[in-house]
Amino acid sequence: MNRLASATSPYLLQHADNPVDWWEWGPEAFAEARRRDVPVLLSVGYAACHWCHVMAHESFEDQATADYLNEHYVSIKVDREERPDVDAVYMQATVATTGHGGWPMTCVLDHEGRPFFAGTYFPDRPRHGQPSFTQLLQAITDAWVERRDDVIATSVNIAAHVAANASLADTEPIGAGVLDAAAARLAVEYDAANGGFGGAPKFPPSMLLEFLLRQGGEDPLRIARGTLTSMARGGIYDQLGGGFARYSVDARWVVPHFEKMLYDNALLLAAYTSWHALEGNELARRIAVETADFLLAELGTAEGGFASALDADSEGAEGTFYVWTPAQLAEVLGPEDGAWAAALLAVTENGTFEHGSSVLQLRADPDDAARWAGVRDRLLAARALRERPARDDKVVAAWNGLAVAALARAAGVLDEPRFLDAALAAGTLLVDLHLVDGRLRRVSRDGAVGPHAGVLEDYGCVADAFCALAEATGDGVWLDRAGALLDVALDRFAAGDGGFHDTADDAEALIARPRDPSDNASPSGHSAVTTALVRYAALTGSGRHRDAAEAALASVRGLAEKAPRFAGWSLAAARAALDGPLEIVVVTEPGDPAGAGLAATARSVLGAVVLVVDPEHAASSSVPLLEGRGLVDGRAAAYVCRGMVCERPVTEVGALRAAIGLPAGP
Repeated sequence: MNRLASATSPYLLQHADNPVDWWEWGPEAFAEARRRDVPVLLSVGYAACHWCHVMAHESFEDQATADYLNEHYVSIKVDREERPDVDAVYMQATVATTGHGGWPMTCVLDHEGRPFFAGTYFPDRPRHGQPSFTQLLQAITDAWVERRDDVIATSVNIAAHVAANASLADTEPIGAGVLDAAAARLAVEYDAANGGFGGAPKFPPSMLLEFLLRQGGEDPLRIARGTLTSMARGGIYDQLGGGFARYSVDARWVVPHFEKMLYDNALLLAAYTSWHALEGNELARRIAVETADFLLAELGTAEGGFASALDADSEGAEGTFYVWTPAQLAEVLGPEDGAWAAALLAVTENGTFEHGSSVLQLRADPDDAARWAGVRDRLLAARALRERPARDDKVVAAWNGLAVAALARAAGVLDEPRFLDAALAAGTLLVDLHLVDGRLRRVSRDGAVGPHAGVLEDYGCVADAFCALAEATGDGVWLDRAGALLDVALDRFAAGDGGFHDTADDAEALIARPRDPSDNASPSGHSAVTTALVRYAALTGSGRHRDAAEAALASVRGLAEKAPRFAGWSLAAARAALDGPLEIVVVTEPGDPAGAGLAATARSVLGAVVLVVDPEHAASSSVPLLEGRGLVDGRAAAYVCRGMVCERPVTEVGALRAAIGLPAGP
């Protein structure tokens, strides 16, 4: 029976034709397991997961393996991006029992959903002394039939361990000392030779970079500049089409794992925008513009949202779409331009990737910008004829929120109104499709919303996106929408100790209620909501939301002190909160150079709330921060506020720099 044919997840649809009789997660599957008195096999993965596809091909597409599963198990397939709550709970069990995690995640559950066996990828035949997947299935079946009491005892113990979530007991605020200590620890862990932190594989530390840029000072800015430059010059960045891959398999950012994720590119767009806003760096501007254009061109959906990812594979192999040999360059460009491009892009005869091919790098700006532009256009045209990687086109609320917030800010900093148009379109989609009866739904696809409830990160990221749209447009409707989502977060997700659960109090009950304040590849729900609370309080003056933000920050002080690499988004929010955050309103007539100068200066203050509006808009807006703001003697004016209390307006850039604590300009 093909139960996955109507799924909204492309990952589930990829398995719809497997001979395995897959079920979606839900009570019906467990009822079937009880009826047949068999265990439940839970397989969790995602569309861009290479080893998920390998295991599917080796085992789930094999008729004999499928026949055994269909007879002895009820098999459930879950897309971790669609059900992060299920993924979080069973990943905790997997790590607890094996010492490591990853995808595909394979767990075997009893009839109450409690795991008694867990692992990741299992090969189709014995390797390196390890049993094959089929041998494991047979051994687990024997244990289920012959030693049921032992199996249930194991499942009860594992479930109890997973459910034992400790309270976040910290109540002291994150002050300047904690932020300074976090920055100092990051300086010790920094890879000065290559940028970033740690060795291979190396992931873009986008949330940490935002914190370091906001923190300022010699070491934090050195780390941020070095890492942002190394990533932009390396193979992890698509030098032709823009956008960043998921991670680098080496420490030097040369060879990526080629999948491109929406959340990575949204967060890195934000980081490069911040770098340009702070220092006017032209490399930062170029990468920010190209990354935003990648989002619009490659991940934009017909409905106005953004798809989740591009796969790594095409033509049956990873990276084929992106890599080149010297001969391929010469074939497209001719011998002279081909040799020039090979030298510029580090394409060698031996190659930096597989089979003599190389990942394109741009370690220095070309000596002939016009020639490079022509070469790039021709290479892009030739690459477009190759088989393209597949796209996971489900729209995830949280990740779209990250993209909306990044695009809305980039539009102002980079003076690119089309980015705000795209942000507004995606924000409107979230309102029209993902908001159902005042509550968020996690995913949609092709204009149809899925049934799965939004989790904490959805509420945090989307609320922050709506705040960003209110900030970018001065339209109070977006602020009202943000406030409604934050009220749901405070009422339904609060844990009672300043922190939050990752699922609502009326969500589907699992064997544990997941809770993790640490950032991973994207902001945790905790840090996302905290960020939104800080921004919303600054825009509205709401004491309730400011108090909630301060309590949430205090609750992760221990994490910030012990493991700052996993607290970047909370550290960035803490830096903004400690600075006020500054609230700056610039009122100017469109096209006024004086107003543009004030706006650029205001936007260079990272973490500040900045609204740039014309006088008519300021007078009619319902955003509290705009009340009473106007031109001064017919001139563009900037209002610098903290906690809705504002200094006298200024009309000169020099006076604005002084008011916000910046050194005098040139």
